[in-house]
Amino acid sequence: MERQSNFIGLDAHSRTCDVGWMTPTGKRREVWKVRTTIPELAEAIERVPRPRKLALEEGPMADWLLRQLRPLVDELVVCDPRRNALIGRDGDKTDALDALALADLYRGGYLRAVHHPDSMDREVFKRHVALYHDRVEHRVGEANKVLALVRRYGVVVRDADLADPERRATVIATLPEDPTVRLDVELLLSGYDSATDQVRRARAVLMKLAKKHEIVRRWTGVPGVRWVRAATLLAYLDTPDRFRNKSALWKYLGIGLQKRASGKGPEVLRPPTRFNRHLKNAILGAAMTAIRGKDNPFADQYKKLSERGVAPRIARRTVARTMAAVMWGMWKHGGEYQPGRVGVPDGKESARDADRPRSRPQ
Repeated sequence: MERQSNFIGLDAHSRTCDVGWMTPTGKRREVWKVRTTIPELAEAIERVPRPRKLALEEGPMADWLLRQLRPLVDELVVCDPRRNALIGRDGDKTDALDALALADLYRGGYLRAVHHPDSMDREVFKRHVALYHDRVEHRVGEANKVLALVRRYGVVVRDADLADPERRATVIATLPEDPTVRLDVELLLSGYDSATDQVRRARAVLMKLAKKHEIVRRWTGVPGVRWVRAATLLAYLDTPDRFRNKSALWKYLGIGLQKRASGKGPEVLRPPTRFNRHLKNAILGAAMTAIRGKDNPFADQYKKLSERGVAPRIARRTVARTMAAVMWGMWKHGGEYQPGRVGVPDGKESARDADRPRSRPQ
């Protein structure tokens, strides 16, 4: 007869961790407070009889802990802390109780696992893609600060005027000659230049890493998909086997629909409220680029949906869903992008969605 597992909950912090465990029947045993070092954590975990399963919540140190502690247990789950929050806040709350509550949720099968790449190389790739998007947002923020400041002196320019040396010189010459004004603009421009250089360097590395992945190279053949978008989709999706069907993929991308109904009230279909915005921006941006490109199946689909009276917002999302399905198929089954084999829906589902009551706009 197979022995039942003991369950361990790990409440991790930057300096200390609480490690609590309970028996298969739910009897609470011990809780240890140890420093956040692998030797001390390993010593605490080894005190729990095998077979043993470990759960910890997603956070900045979760991937490091996952890779270091996985060999010490029979199963390890990194779980979604937001899903656990309501249960965790019920009753008294301490770090020791949090560790035991996590073990109890694990024992009951109530944890939702958070996906982590299997290889360290893929995790590094994902972190770099995230950093690239962060640096792009930072550059946009620095540009907006400059544009807002010069506008206060009656100078209205665009981001492109800051990037071009000649146009930038014209902007500076138009400003008041007050030395404080010139200094303020110079300081902000220095931050903008630094952010621009960071984006350039991060993009160069992203392109180099992306070109190593065969699926990324094939995805760039899809209309509207180039290296950054393809790399973003691979980094955050990681593997096609995570999704049981296209609907699950669409919801994860933020372009699917979730059903809501209560009692005799109407059934409401609405976009997911929780999604990765980099993923959603990548697939919707690719769809919009393909639509503007005209000569491709996705642009044809958008045109047909528009002729049927489907709202542009719904039509764009439907095109994005078709594109995601095509890329998922290429990922699962191999092969290059073939325009003639793109299955374009007839738009009936989208038209029906447009008639549904919606609780919030996309």
